[in-house]
Amino acid sequence: MTAWLMISALAVTTALIKAFGPVLVGGRELPPTAVKVIALLPPVLLAALVVTSTLSEGQRLQVDASAAGVAVAAVMIWRRLPLLVVVLTAVAVTATLRALT
Repeated sequence: MTAWLMISALAVTTALIKAFGPVLVGGRELPPTAVKVIALLPPVLLAALVVTSTLSEGQRLQVDASAAGVAVAAVMIWRRLPLLVVVLTAVAVTATLRALT
């Protein structure tokens, strides 16, 4: 429950910054530190959603075939392989591991 509250808070904060940021700033430049933090919010939110949906089952940590598929996809994306290849390989790894267990 705490993880979902944190993810929700990040989503709301990101939406509020994007909606009201230009109005509040009024044409002034933001400090470089603030720009870096704001730029990192969407990827962090996406990573939190992926990790939470992949590794949690209720209140427990669960590492199974889907975690292996996500790990394979992460490595392939890091190696800059085409997205279709990444998705198909991750699906194949997950399906193979589920069939073996």
